[in-house]
Amino acid sequence: MANRNVRFVGGPLDGRVQVLRDSEAVAGRLLRHIHLHDGPKIETHYELHYTPANGWEYHLCGSGTAP
Repeated sequence: MANRNVRFVGGPLDGRVQVLRDSEAVAGRLLRHIHLHDGPKIETHYELHYTPANGWEYHLCGSGTAP
């Protein structure tokens, strides 16, 4: 199974790069991130996109676009 990198765009994970496994590389995949440190619970949602120019990226979902 090959690994590749995915970059986060927007929100608290902006600029983070992590490994994306083949099984996760599906355009439209949603990821939920919950921040629990030093304060109230903050939940953000990201949607996975692919473009030949930028490769795989998780983009922050706007208000009301996540389940």
